[in-house]
Amino acid sequence: MSLTLRHSFEHQLSELQEDILRMGSYVVGMVSMSMQALVQQDENLARHVIEMDDTADAMDLQIEQRCMRLLALQQPMARDLRIIGTALKIITDLERIGDYAVDVAKTARRVAHEPYYEPLQHLAKMSVAVEWMVRESIHAYVEHDLDLVHQVVARDDEVDAAYDRLFTYLLASMERDPKVIRQATWLLHVGRFLERIADHSVNVAERVAYVETGVLRQLGRDHSTQPDLSQRPPSANGQRAA
Repeated sequence: MSLTLRHSFEHQLSELQEDILRMGSYVVGMVSMSMQALVQQDENLARHVIEMDDTADAMDLQIEQRCMRLLALQQPMARDLRIIGTALKIITDLERIGDYAVDVAKTARRVAHEPYYEPLQHLAKMSVAVEWMVRESIHAYVEHDLDLVHQVVARDDEVDAAYDRLFTYLLASMERDPKVIRQATWLLHVGRFLERIADHSVNVAERVAYVETGVLRQLGRDHSTQPDLSQRPPSANGQRAA
């Protein structure tokens, strides 16, 4: 590849990374607004987050098309291939993060007309950590920052521990007072959505490490011991909650 072509290719790679940064910032905004809608019981904001998903999907498609053009029309070298392949994986994770933000927003609409039996401080703290993980995992990709990769992975343990505490606390609340079962079950789902967003952020961080080292390996811990929400808590009448 000539110097002129190489310079053009590197410019296109830079534009690709800027596109991913924009998409990452966009889905972080979706997560933040969905949690704001939940805490403030703001149906209009929840509806707006749901509508934002179409734009996130369009970004996903646009970046994928850019990646495919780079692969088809250029002559990428080994590290270039890792950058482009990682971009394709990252946008999949970002698209799923947007989907989870929509799930939180839909939950916000479901509970918008009932008073919370207590403040949502546990979920709010989880959300702060999760938003940081998404944002910084993308910055790690753009800045080629392995130190930031390891910070993101370490923060995942904090989110997992917070989810475990939330699960235990809400389960105990349901056992004490069956009247809170419906609301607590929805809030458990929100906790699970946030925990999954954190996992997707770790996926991004792992791919950044692959770009920089050429070695693809799992950096986050095994989640096989996480609470299983498929086992729904019992409802007030003894049946499994819907």
